[in-house]
Amino acid sequence: MSRKIENAKGLYLEGIRDGKVREAVTKYTGARYTQHSTGVADGVEGFVAFFEPFIERCPVRDISVVRAIEDGQYVFVHVYQDINNGEAKWVTADLFDTDQDDRIIEHWDCIQAFEAQTVSGRSMVDGPTEVEDLERTEENKALVREFCEAVLVGGQFERVAEFISQTRYDQHNPHVADGLEGFGEHVKDMASKGIKAQYVKIHHLMGQGNFVVTLSEVRIDDDDWCIFDIFRVKDGKIVEHWDVQEKILKDPAQWGNSGKF
Repeated sequence: MSRKIENAKGLYLEGIRDGKVREAVTKYTGARYTQHSTGVADGVEGFVAFFEPFIERCPVRDISVVRAIEDGQYVFVHVYQDINNGEAKWVTADLFDTDQDDRIIEHWDCIQAFEAQTVSGRSMVDGPTEVEDLERTEENKALVREFCEAVLVGGQFERVAEFISQTRYDQHNPHVADGLEGFGEHVKDMASKGIKAQYVKIHHLMGQGNFVVTLSEVRIDDDDWCIFDIFRVKDGKIVEHWDVQEKILKDPAQWGNSGKF
């Protein structure tokens, strides 16, 4: 495990799971800590002001980092949280930027309620976690980048089979079935209900080996959303997908920082 990933996990697990809020944020962040998590202000004091009351409200915190990858200066973690013995369950996706000493200097995230019942029968977080095919990192990133630009942003849904495997596409979005058919039915279902969804911009794309992650700005009807998509790629095709979605608060006064992106 690299020091970047160790620092990201340390901030999460020591700072939030173990309740060592000030100790962890001081230990693992750099000269600045720019924050994009809703309600959390920048810097050490912003982190402490948000999470110390959270620790008091939530004395039981079962938190596990399910996936972690790095790409240059960036680290991504996919996290499951069970708070107060099931009182709340969350899935989070977190992207960290790091400095030359591998300390965290910026953070983006999405948090979504965990749904136990899913269309595919897969959970929102299960599936492969091991990073493979490191030599294909750039090739896999290029595939996902073109998929996002052509299909998700560009709306060229007729090209989806160029990017997604026709033999296997495991889905972890709780409302979408497996396979290309599941993807297509989801698109048709949204259209039939008059729901207008448009990926506006891919703000970040990173990857390591068989995993590629995007952070996107999405417009759904009159609401703006922040969405992390996690793709697993095998032999030049996307074969698995997880996502974490969070609606962006309309009033910037509620953000606590400069915003989700």
